[in-house]
Amino acid sequence: MDHLDYQILTQLRENARQSASDISKTIHLSVSTVIDRIRKLERSGLISSYTVITNDSKLGNDITVLMEVSMEHPRYNEDFIRTIHENPNIIACYYLTGEFDFLLKICCRSSEHLEQIHNSIKDCPGVRLTRTHYVLRTVKNIFSSSPEPTENP
Repeated sequence: MDHLDYQILTQLRENARQSASDISKTIHLSVSTVIDRIRKLERSGLISSYTVITNDSKLGNDITVLMEVSMEHPRYNEDFIRTIHENPNIIACYYLTGEFDFLLKICCRSSEHLEQIHNSIKDCPGVRLTRTHYVLRTVKNIFSSSPEPTENP
């Protein structure tokens, strides 16, 4: 990757739907070069997908929580992970080091809905302890990192 690839990634992170023509004007490359570079980034796996970011509250999901989950033993992890994948309100799951084994990001409609989700998590075999944190406000959420280029343009 060179500084031009980083510029293309920056443009795509700001708006993945913008045209190659718009990107080419911004970073001063030909449209065909921009398209070739994007395809190369996709083939290499550096760009893994494109997605839509929705406004959770407009979808009726007014509550966001982060839930830490501690397991009794790692032998329960795979079944727990399968359960997490089945719940569409659990929008992120991270396997951690430290006191807790997993960190879940959950978006849901109400306290009652959260209670249902919480109970289903607590019912999973091997779940020893949970700790839930209500999100008051999202300060930053950029979805993926964008490292700075290591070489000068």
